[in-house]
Amino acid sequence: MKRRSVLTLLGSMSLLACSRTPVTFTGIDISGATYANDFHLRGHDGKEYSLASFKAKCVLIFFGFTQCPDICPTALSRAVHIRKLLGDKAEQLQVIFITIDPERDTPELLAQYMKAFDPSFLGLYGDMKQTQDVAAAFRVFYQKVPSGSSYTMDHSSISYAFDTRGKIRLALKHEQTAEQCAADLRALMNT
Repeated sequence: MKRRSVLTLLGSMSLLACSRTPVTFTGIDISGATYANDFHLRGHDGKEYSLASFKAKCVLIFFGFTQCPDICPTALSRAVHIRKLLGDKAEQLQVIFITIDPERDTPELLAQYMKAFDPSFLGLYGDMKQTQDVAAAFRVFYQKVPSGSSYTMDHSSISYAFDTRGKIRLALKHEQTAEQCAADLRALMNT
């Protein structure tokens, strides 16, 4: 009799699982990806961080540099707007900016840069090797490009979204609107 009850319960659970409406996203659904599993970097506040540092929060990660003339400020401005659109759920989102230019992006500069957008945003950095390793782990392209007497950086423009369990779920394209991104993140928060 116990076996039949267990089988009935398992059958009911599988029906419930099948009856869930699949979530559709505007961003690229990369659920189950085997890359971008974690990072270990220092924050502009001097603390060490990894994905485990943000349990029960969705995380939005963007790679860039503070002297970027357009892509980075646009992505971070969009993140500010996303948080506004999320309303009372904004506190469930941690925005992280990982520098690809550790030579110039000091902790002090990262702190000022984050504060210029939103004081809750976190700027992360590592040494050159850590930067290379985390960029490779996230499949982020970047390269130094000479420019006059200095240099600029070419880099990927994708933002990565992680669910509240620390699993990578979405690649948000630079062209997506804040409204589209907020809808995707709200859906992640409800899964």
